[in-house]
Amino acid sequence: MPLLPPSVERTRMHVRSVQLDGYKRVDGFWDIEARLTDVKDLDYPLSSKTIALGEAVHDMSVRVTVDAAMNIVDAVACTDAMPYEGFCDDIHPAYSQLIGLNLFHGFRKAVKELFGATRGCSHITELVMYLPTAALQTFASDVRDNEDGAHKPYQLDKCHALDSHSEVVQRYYPRWYRSQKTG
Repeated sequence: MPLLPPSVERTRMHVRSVQLDGYKRVDGFWDIEARLTDVKDLDYPLSSKTIALGEAVHDMSVRVTVDAAMNIVDAVACTDAMPYEGFCDDIHPAYSQLIGLNLFHGFRKAVKELFGATRGCSHITELVMYLPTAALQTFASDVRDNEDGAHKPYQLDKCHALDSHSEVVQRYYPRWYRSQKTG
């Protein structure tokens, strides 16, 4: 069901678009790419310049390459549109610090420690935070969700609907259902 129509007349001022793409590579690795664009619906005067209506204020991208265990083996960032050219884009090399992190184990905490406040670009860091779920969806394209292997399916206990104690797990993944929470 879509959002209900607004109850008050309004004028759109800003559009932020985020796109994430996942790729399976021929070398056995996976690339997850994220791109963020901000566009204003009016001319946007900044102290550095005026950005014309429809022109990107921000156009920033990040790509990580991960192995099958979700360890980041390569990371790059770039900025194609920014308010402060020559300044916003000088942070890109810092994002190589993502290499060695695991998307599913302590990732978001590590990203906040590495790139919080002025240690990173707030927009690129925001994009980086989307990477774990995008990687999960990318991997899901290559694995049957109910494969009956020795290990619990990767998606269980990653959201409220797939909690090991839920009716969904009881119905669709009965082997992994746990009747009540412990502790």
